[in-house]
Amino acid sequence: MSAGGISTHAVDVAHGRPGTGMRVEIHRIMPDGERLVLADGVLGADGALDHPVKTGEGVEAGVHEVLFHLGAFFAATAERLPPPFLEVVPFRFRVFDASLHYHLPIKFTPWGFSLYRGA
Repeated sequence: MSAGGISTHAVDVAHGRPGTGMRVEIHRIMPDGERLVLADGVLGADGALDHPVKTGEGVEAGVHEVLFHLGAFFAATAERLPPPFLEVVPFRFRVFDASLHYHLPIKFTPWGFSLYRGA
């Protein structure tokens, strides 16, 4: 993978599957609080977002946020009863150097999640 950019990877660890079809948004948060949408799409078969933001398009130093739409993901699957506990999981972070790559995996279940900066 080239230097720079933001990538995501989602895995439903309760059911042993990638987050295929989950909606993910990536925003840059401007100093005045305005949100600039860098990416808005669904995860592919491998649980990753295939979008130009992963190679650096639109990524600058500053605050960014990824929104993982877990509620809709689980509502669209057979595990929808009871209703999903989690709705949208935000991951707000700072890009210190836009030439570096920021890989942001999420491991999740219907009841919890773990977010971190990966390699």
